[in-house]
Parts: sequence; structure tokens; C-alpha cells
Amino acid sequence: MKIAQKILIGLVIVAAVIVGGGYLWLHAAFPKVSDAPDITVERTPERVARGEYLAQHVTGCIDCHSTRDFTRFAGPIVAGTLGKGGERFGEEMGLPGTFYAPNITPYHLKDWTDGELYRAIVSGVSRDGRPLFPIMPYPSFGKMDKEDIYAIIAYIRSLEPIESTAPESSASFPMNLIMRTIPADPAHLRRPSPSDKIAYGKYMITAAGCADCHTRMEKGEPLPGMDYAGGFAFPLPSGMLHSANITPDAETGIGSWSEDMFVQRFRAYTDSMFIEPQLGPSDFNTIMPWRLLASMHEEDLRAIYAYLRTVKPVKNQVERFIPAK
Repeated sequence: MKIAQKILIGLVIVAAVIVGGGYLWLHAAFPKVSDAPDITVERTPERVARGEYLAQHVTGCIDCHSTRDFTRFAGPIVAGTLGKGGERFGEEMGLPGTFYAPNITPYHLKDWTDGELYRAIVSGVSRDGRPLFPIMPYPSFGKMDKEDIYAIIAYIRSLEPIESTAPESSASFPMNLIMRTIPADPAHLRRPSPSDKIAYGKYMITAAGCADCHTRMEKGEPLPGMDYAGGFAFPLPSGMLHSANITPDAETGIGSWSEDMFVQRFRAYTDSMFIEPQLGPSDFNTIMPWRLLASMHEEDLRAIYAYLRTVKPVKNQVERFIPAK
């Protein structure tokens, strides 16, 4: 055998050893988070009520973990599916794989400890140690007040059990390896007093994950300088939706909106006379769960508006919807 061939074979073997060793190291060393804590969350009426408010109207738990009817405006939740899971988030949405929201009713979580559920919510690690893809914004949830997380756990435990098992999620290469490095221990913050309007608004908008949808991303990373400037694309059966610019830019964002206009934009969907219209094959639609967000406390909406007035205005004209052909 020629020397050059031997060298080439040797290099291939070395590369295979390095790749294989790296693969084994990633699986052995990550996710690098603490063990699930030994906690029992007391289900007081006050805690369950707070958790219901957060999960249904702020953090989006019920929005993602229920079935939505996108033949109607804003995809209202189908009756009887609260927490059953099964919603699909696939590569057609620009995601690196296909991910399914799991069932979060007691039917699926009955064998989970409160500590395992807590760790999944704030650190992104499942009961069996698997990393979760951050379409569930656990990096943001890890910044919430621990008591608010306990409230969400208490509420989830109170849901009606629904017998349903979601398909397994599957991340594409190399995301299946990269996502092992994303989970981290939480860095809980204290929920600010509502009297500190801007700080409280920042807390609530973080809990609501508004930046995740209203900031364009490339390869899973937000584009620098485009925070809250909209343009994130969401393919829908009726066409391509782009999230709105909610920076205080007067021309392309919400800079010309008053606080009352901002609140009313949400409150319009609490009207008992409002019924989500049935849509045609190319009618405008949105993934924004208006019915759920509309019941956010007015104090919280006004605080979010106050915080948004402090972010950098970005001139970014967004074509909100392109109908399907």
C-alpha cells in the first residue's frame, strides 16, 4: 500500500474517532442541568387561579398544548381539547425538525413528579433526561418568578384528564445535537410590583414570549437589532403570515398608538358578540390567539405597552399576509 493511501486511511480513522468521541461526549455531558428538585406544589385555590390566568392568557401553555381550529379566524381552541397536545410544528415553519406539543393533562403527566414538571418548564429537560426543543420558550420561563411557575404547575395538575398521546418529536441533524446544549438551570427573577410599570411590563412580555414571534430569526437566532420588529414568517393553509412590527416606530410599528388603542386591540375579542368567522381558502388568518390574550388583565396590557415604548424603534415595513395561490 502506498504511503499516501496509508496516511489518508489514518486521517479518516482519526476523524471518525474524533466525531464519534464528540457524539458520545455530547450525550454524556449534556443537557447540563441540575436534577429535578424534590418539591410538592400545594394546589391552593389562589395558586390554581393564578396558574390558570398565566397558562391560558399569558404564557401560551393552553394555546400550544390544545387543538386549534384554523378554519376560523385566529384558530380558536376546539372544545374538549384543553391540554391534550398533538399540535404539530414542522419544517414548513422553518423549524429544524418536526415537533409535537405533548399532552399536559394528568392523563400524560400522572407519573411525573412536580419537580420533573418544574424542570421541564424552566430548564427544557424531560422526565427521562431528553432535551426539549425551545419552541416551548423555557429560557424565558426560567426567568419568571418561581411562584408563578408553581402556579402553572398547580393549574396543569387540575386539568381534566384527556386520553391522547402525541407523536414523538424529531429534530434534524445537527439540531438533534445542538439542542442538547441549550437547556440550562433557571435564573428566576422576582415578579416586579405593578407600580413599577416598565419593569413589570418587561416581566410580563417575557413571560408571554412576545419576542419569540415578533422578532425575525435566522437559524434559530434572533436577527441583531430587530427585536420586536416583526417579519417572522408563519405558513398557514390560507397563505403566509408575517408577525407585526410592535416597536415604537411611528411609520411601520405601533409608535402612533395610544395606550388605550393598544388595550382595545386586545379587548375587542372579549365582546360576547364576537364569533370567529369561518374563513375561505385564501382569507387572512393569524396564529395570534386573540381570544386567549384578550382576557389578559388590563393592568398587564398597559404595563406591556409601557415597556414596548422603551424598546428601540425599528423601521421595518411588514407585509402581514400573502394569500395562498
